[in-house]
Amino acid sequence: MCQSMQLYFAVLRIGLYTLFRRICGKAPAAPKPTFSVLCLGLANSGKSTILTLLSGENADGIRPTVGFSIKALMFADCFVDVKELGGSDNVRMYWNKYFCGAQAVIFVIDSAGSKESMETANAELHKALADPELDGLPLLVLGNHQDKEGARSKEQITKELELGLQSTARKWIIHTCSMKNKEEIMAAFQDFNKLLLEMKEKEEREDKTEEQDGEFSKI
Repeated sequence: MCQSMQLYFAVLRIGLYTLFRRICGKAPAAPKPTFSVLCLGLANSGKSTILTLLSGENADGIRPTVGFSIKALMFADCFVDVKELGGSDNVRMYWNKYFCGAQAVIFVIDSAGSKESMETANAELHKALADPELDGLPLLVLGNHQDKEGARSKEQITKELELGLQSTARKWIIHTCSMKNKEEIMAAFQDFNKLLLEMKEKEEREDKTEEQDGEFSKI
């Protein structure tokens, strides 16, 4: 199913590219890479508001996501299609049904939350990352609500979420932010996008090397 959807969107992009060339009479600039990213986190961590701010929409009156929602975010160097999953108890049990096709993971926490909420976030994060569909995918942890009293630092969040236990095969970064400061959120995503682009370039180099090795072996 995932492969069929990816093929559909690939064909759609090619069609739009061809149409553009016919209308304008020249080739457009090389298309920016697009990444499919999964956004997870407990309820009230601020996922919906963060994504709404990045999309340029009005964040007033945002309601918690019940099932899932998708935001298409445009950056200078890439496009990021974010699938946000609701964080309530009755939704988290179905998270793994939506993991297919993800290329990276964002996990948002309330950095000023209670000890119990951090323990739950820890358990849900590691449960999700242990799923084969998310194996080795890059991770961005966002410590939101830094404007609240008692907000944890990067070091505290890293320790309480046991991020140091991640496999060396998984690249991860952590940022703290506040929904009152869009610049902090943008900085986090810019670092994450840089990581995604670097990994994509590395994969392309490795694929090219394998193709060349295959051609030499035929000689």
